[in-house]
Amino acid sequence: MNQLHTPKASRNQEAARLSFMPSVSDSSPGRTRRGGLSRGWWPRIGRSATSSSSSGCTFTCVSAKTTALTVLSAALLVPTMLVAPAHAAPTPPADGKGGPAKAPQAPAALAPPASMSTVGGSLLGQPGTQVNLLPGAPALPTNLTGRSWIVADAESGEVLAAHNAHWRLPPASTMKMLFADTLLPGLPKEQVRKVTDQDMEGVGPGSSLVGVKEDLEYSVHDLWLGVFLRSGNDAVHVLSAMNGGVEKTVKDMQAHAEELQALDTHVVSPDGYDAPDQVSSAYDLTLIARSGLQKQDFREYCGTVSAKFPGKQEAGKPRDHFEITNTNRLMTGAGGLSPYKGIAGVKNGNTTMAGSTFTGAAQQGSRKLLVTVMNPGAGGANSVYEETAALFDWGFTAAGKVKPVGELVPPKSADTSAHGSPAQSHENNPSAAGGPAGGIGTALGVAGGALAVLAGGAYVVNRRWPRGRRSRGEDLV
Repeated sequence: MNQLHTPKASRNQEAARLSFMPSVSDSSPGRTRRGGLSRGWWPRIGRSATSSSSSGCTFTCVSAKTTALTVLSAALLVPTMLVAPAHAAPTPPADGKGGPAKAPQAPAALAPPASMSTVGGSLLGQPGTQVNLLPGAPALPTNLTGRSWIVADAESGEVLAAHNAHWRLPPASTMKMLFADTLLPGLPKEQVRKVTDQDMEGVGPGSSLVGVKEDLEYSVHDLWLGVFLRSGNDAVHVLSAMNGGVEKTVKDMQAHAEELQALDTHVVSPDGYDAPDQVSSAYDLTLIARSGLQKQDFREYCGTVSAKFPGKQEAGKPRDHFEITNTNRLMTGAGGLSPYKGIAGVKNGNTTMAGSTFTGAAQQGSRKLLVTVMNPGAGGANSVYEETAALFDWGFTAAGKVKPVGELVPPKSADTSAHGSPAQSHENNPSAAGGPAGGIGTALGVAGGALAVLAGGAYVVNRRWPRGRRSRGEDLV
């Protein structure tokens, strides 16, 4: 039985909540609007995007004037925000009793395992919060409710603080980061696919969809926009079909996770749809995001704010397009949040089993951070973003004032000969200490900017994994 394209309430992502977002650009069909600028491949977004490189910040900082424009723009757009585009993600169904569908509820709180993987450092395998504050360091936020979270320096790889970093939990649509990092290099963006019924088989009930239709053609570029902006499971399944099918794609993703040493991750579905034994961890999702951000296309898609997506096609007429907007609320400012200064992506998710999950990347000044939060217990559509923003704020303030509690390890294929063997799988050996490479940060350079209404940017990452500072076998404690 094929998945209907007027689906039930979004189960894997917030497509239904954000489907009312109006067009925020005057882009022509196929044109994308992104969260920032850089030389060369990053398009200029009019006069409202201004560089602040003279102040030492390679992301444009949002001024008070810009904030006022944001509020004014939002007020002016309220009437249009109440009308859905003709081909936007469909409205959630009734709950069977005449009311709207209920939002997914996170499962009851569970305790983390007493013993977890020590990949990246022994402290990361311990339950609870791990942080080593030096004199003058700010205290961690007091309102954190995530089951698992991590704050890491994206350049050096140092983990500044963590909470149950290796707890293996359902990842929701953050699993799409691994999907993209695995498949992007092998699918040319100009390649076109005419979608078949078979391509759409296996899309789970209630999935978030971008609106792919059978018997219509889509480019790989279109489909990736559907994956990153709308978390479209329909787009994921078409791309999986182009990769040889879902089964092969799952195997490819699992192999890539092992190459990245994301050993808490077990892939069952390529889109992150709830499935038994499909798990990842805050540590692994951060590793995966860091790897993805080394790819230009990945940076481009996860940093895109809005785009035109192909709609219906009538004979003898130009193809219709409709606006899609990124569901990353720290990028768009949806749901009453303010866009986070320097945000560059990467991916959010929400399912019944996983609750809310989010991995974000941001830069302020010369500092680049990665934050992952999994399943906050506070409830509410914004809690995962609010806790991520709080951890970003803490990380930017605490940088240089804390002793790292661990590190992000390099891929197995990276040159780690000076630092010991690659990490071992916790799944196969729960007591494995990992022996990660030291000081394995990438040489990151960031070029980005902010729109008048939407802050954002894109990581520009050197693929090189520099040698670390520590001697062979030394552990971070």
